[in-house]
Amino acid sequence: MKRPVCIRINGRLISEDAPPYVIAEMSANHNGSIEKAFKLIEAARHAGADAVKLQTYRPDTITIDCDNKEFHIEGGLWDGRTLFDLYQEAHMPWDWHAPLFDHARKLDITIFSSPFDTTAVDLLEDLNAPAYKIASFEAIDIPLIRYVAGTGKPMIISTGMANEDEIADAVEAARDGGCKEIAILHCVSGYPAPASDYNLRTLADMRQRFGLVTGLSDHTLENSTAIAAVALGASIIEKHFTLDRTGGGPDDSFSMEPADLALLCQSSRSVWQALGRIDYGRQSSEKDNVQFRRSLYFVKDLKKGDIITPDAVRSIRPGFGLAPKYKDRIVGCRVKSDVIKGTAVQFTHVDS
Repeated sequence: MKRPVCIRINGRLISEDAPPYVIAEMSANHNGSIEKAFKLIEAARHAGADAVKLQTYRPDTITIDCDNKEFHIEGGLWDGRTLFDLYQEAHMPWDWHAPLFDHARKLDITIFSSPFDTTAVDLLEDLNAPAYKIASFEAIDIPLIRYVAGTGKPMIISTGMANEDEIADAVEAARDGGCKEIAILHCVSGYPAPASDYNLRTLADMRQRFGLVTGLSDHTLENSTAIAAVALGASIIEKHFTLDRTGGGPDDSFSMEPADLALLCQSSRSVWQALGRIDYGRQSSEKDNVQFRRSLYFVKDLKKGDIITPDAVRSIRPGFGLAPKYKDRIVGCRVKSDVIKGTAVQFTHVDS
């Protein structure tokens, strides 16, 4: 039996048959302020996002405090910092989670998180998180994926840097662990990533290859890549979100601001509506304009019995006469009665 290609989060259907599910990724953009985190949730709700997503880790659960060369970042946004130092700044204190979950629920916006170890999963389970996101860098952490799968909650797996075999391993681990609702996100783990790296045609292949809900985790600076992904069938769009791109936090510079998020929500849903279904029929917005199509009209006065010559009939607007394709059948016939210039041609005007 073919698996249904859909998942549900908080009752919201996510599939090709539903509008795209837009996730505002808070990441480190709280910049150490719970008040800013509250405002981010409020802004995401106001912009029309379906969900806001957190990241749940402590620096000691994601790395160790070590000054060895391999623990130093070289190049990019975080050049020169150690992993521990970066995550110390970027992490969200665990005692913030409960009030943030409560705040989101009061605003009626879904909230969930990416856990980075089993203790984070346990914390999120205590808060009754409705779903889980596996970050791209953790997509190869098969034990973590199995542990998350054991919750029975829907799981979204980001696939940045993962090849086909690694994606297949992650999906298999999720299924073996008991997860029945899985989505995968095409992703490029560059911060920011150029649109030219995205190869969006991969989306269709992923959907066919893995038979799962497929979406996009977008790290470009604009909305065009995400909107194009919706046109190619993406059911989920995730983007990093901040109140101020110049805020100075570790993730601010490659995140979208509230106006951009609102535009993304609006545009992606409009694109999804425009996709519609295969339909060659006349649409409701066209019905009043049918009259302005071309049709055959008498452009000369004719007397009963006159032969209709080529110059007596033309294809013109409006569209109340016979279709232009019938002109050859009309020319050469005799009119049954007098007709005047400007009369729409009908078969009843001519001898058969």
